[in-house]
Amino acid sequence: MAKEHILVVDDEEDILELVRYNLTKEGYRVTAVATGEEALRTAHSIHPELILLDLMLPGVDGLEVCRKLKQDPKTSHVPIIMLSAKGEEADIVTGLELGAADYVTKPFSPRVLIARLRAVLRRRSAEPLSESAPLTIHDLVIHPGRHEVLIQGQQVDLTVTEFRLLHMLARRPGWVFTRSQIVNTVHGDDYPVSDRSVDVQVVGLRKKLGALGDYIETVRGVGYRFKE
Repeated sequence: MAKEHILVVDDEEDILELVRYNLTKEGYRVTAVATGEEALRTAHSIHPELILLDLMLPGVDGLEVCRKLKQDPKTSHVPIIMLSAKGEEADIVTGLELGAADYVTKPFSPRVLIARLRAVLRRRSAEPLSESAPLTIHDLVIHPGRHEVLIQGQQVDLTVTEFRLLHMLARRPGWVFTRSQIVNTVHGDDYPVSDRSVDVQVVGLRKKLGALGDYIETVRGVGYRFKE
């Protein structure tokens, strides 16, 4: 039985061949393209289960490709692992805020890349079906399947990270989550993002929710919870 279809986007031919060879050897179906424009077209035509996306691309760069894919309802659900020679925290955070599921820096070990890819696919397939049901809390409606949040019928523009954070808290009102738990649930175990970045994300999320931002309560010295 064929494994998942992976779209690989990189303008370096040797990287494309390295990744294609190793993924094919593991049984994955692989489509490889070299530009951002090709990535956008191909993602819509082949419906991949995951995208490996280089950050530095000619023309439309990887960050813009990620942004466009995550804004499109037809591709917003597809997990993206970003590949880049940049390893600074600012670049990692930018990729995450745009919706990347993971971030691997070059040069990388093919075994490590495949392990990270499998982890992302496992997290995606392990999401309980019950968690895809819409949540309605007074004027707030959260649609996990659509990655959509409505307040009094008006859509709120959230990043993927903000959406996951809100959904995590809202589906268990009254339950207190530590910053580490939030990082692990939203980004995955051992992710290179500091606990303090959660505070920044919460501030941004509250601002976007307006008056309903008060639903997200700070539990001093512990973390956050969604008001019961």
